[in-house]
Amino acid sequence: MAARRVVLDTNIWLDWLVFDDLSLLKLKRTVSEGQAEIFINAACEAELERVLAYDFARHTLDAAAQGACLAECRRIARRIEAAAPEAERKLLPRCLDPDDQKFLDLALAARADVLVTKDHKLLELARRTTPFRIVNPRRF
Repeated sequence: MAARRVVLDTNIWLDWLVFDDLSLLKLKRTVSEGQAEIFINAACEAELERVLAYDFARHTLDAAAQGACLAECRRIARRIEAAAPEAERKLLPRCLDPDDQKFLDLALAARADVLVTKDHKLLELARRTTPFRIVNPRRF
């Protein structure tokens, strides 16, 4: 069976890299066992890099820790350089939060099976027809 192709939004990356969220145990296991492969692109990685510098109260990361998180992301995820064709992107539903559209675009370009998110605006699109599923970590 081919590995599932997966895209994570920034908050899921934070849960994985910073907060060690238990809701990601199944996802982490499927990746470590080679049953899932995670994809990222420059736009999504740039957002992650920017957000890693935020003040998370008890989880504020210094520059070294931010670098370690990015290195781990790059180790885990496969980088997609090319976007999906414009004609295909036009068929995607539009997210009410324009900043989140990049995750839909990435999932399309990666030919993902699933986009994992906790973002309500993205999850609202799960009922719409897309070429991939949109789920929260517990439904993964």
